[in-house]
Amino acid sequence: MSTVTPPLPYRVASVKEETTDTRSFELVPARRELPPFSPGQFAMIYAFGVGEVPVSVSALRGPHGGLVHTVRAVGATSTALYRLREGDTVGVRGPYGVGWDLTAAAGHDALVIAGGIGLAPLRPVVHAVLDRPAAHGRLGVLVGARTPADLIYREQIESWRGQATVGVIVDRPLPGWHGEVGVVTALLDRFDLLPDRTCALVCGPEVMMRRTARALIDRGVPPHRVQVSLERNMRCATGHCGHCQLGPLLLCRDGPVIAYDRAEPLLAVREL
Repeated sequence: MSTVTPPLPYRVASVKEETTDTRSFELVPARRELPPFSPGQFAMIYAFGVGEVPVSVSALRGPHGGLVHTVRAVGATSTALYRLREGDTVGVRGPYGVGWDLTAAAGHDALVIAGGIGLAPLRPVVHAVLDRPAAHGRLGVLVGARTPADLIYREQIESWRGQATVGVIVDRPLPGWHGEVGVVTALLDRFDLLPDRTCALVCGPEVMMRRTARALIDRGVPPHRVQVSLERNMRCATGHCGHCQLGPLLLCRDGPVIAYDRAEPLLAVREL
């Protein structure tokens, strides 16, 4: 079992506004560098004097060669991170958890389905597939958000359209929105789904992941080829405290990414 190591100091190299309450920031090591991260893994980021929260890596390499994390301000610590400016320092430890199984996606069509800020841990998957097109089949990126104002990475999503099947949908339109309205599963018909050669990677609110996984399975995609990223209250990130327990799993250690054939029976138990 892993031990908790002290966070290393990382400096904020750049900050990018995503929405009115969400920002991406690039971190570079102030001294020693952490081991390499994989898509889907997360770091524990410490805002000095405030607290520590788990944050997925949203890009493995930013403009200055550092890790990129995307944070939505929802609590005291995430709000402190949201307010970071270039030159500020935070503590970082990791990498933690099991990331997306891109080996399972090799030679298959990769269908990325995201709800809200769930696109953040999936963005490195899109980057990886686009960087190695010969290793994969077709790429689909389906994104849902509450409103157009809540869409993150809007410019980058547009840049993917020439290289992937891209669909964007919102729950509630705002003036000037001319796109799709509804839930993200309504976009599945946009992708010419070949069940026997599709690997789906899904991240978003839990109810969205359950409904999306069920829609994919109903279309013939095997449950073990549907990967989901689950979220629980991760505090230690090393399997010690038990706060992130989901049945027999400790998601900081055994997840957050697991295949849906393992996730489905656990998510069906309300007490978990």
